[in-house]
Amino acid sequence: MVVESLLPANFGYAIFTYLYSFVMLMYLGVQVGGARKKFGVKYPTMYSDKEQVFNCIQRAHQNTLEVYPQWLVFQTIAALEYPIAASVLGVIWVTSKFSYAWGYYSGDPAKRMRGAYGYIGLFGVILLSISVALKLLGVL
Repeated sequence: MVVESLLPANFGYAIFTYLYSFVMLMYLGVQVGGARKKFGVKYPTMYSDKEQVFNCIQRAHQNTLEVYPQWLVFQTIAALEYPIAASVLGVIWVTSKFSYAWGYYSGDPAKRMRGAYGYIGLFGVILLSISVALKLLGVL
């Protein structure tokens, strides 16, 4: 098969990591939709002047969307050379976004830090991406 000759043997783990991230994004989006109904926040209003909990639910989703494109790039670069390590780091990052959101959903923004362990996954794939770049440049 053509794709098997283009991608590393264990890249399938990275694909499952992407699928896991899709589930996470859909979950966060559904939570915002439910909160809109519960707190009466109509589209296109992004934030409520009255409902702090709604704002926390919205921010958990919005913040994840703000970093997601960069994570995808670094996750992909890292997974092309280090598919298993990148997948483990990716699962850490994705799982942390659930912890982050559940902490934020409490209405106390400080509890979002329950997901801070996700920086291990994010910075990990960034470091692996730097390694790939250095290999391509012949430095490593």
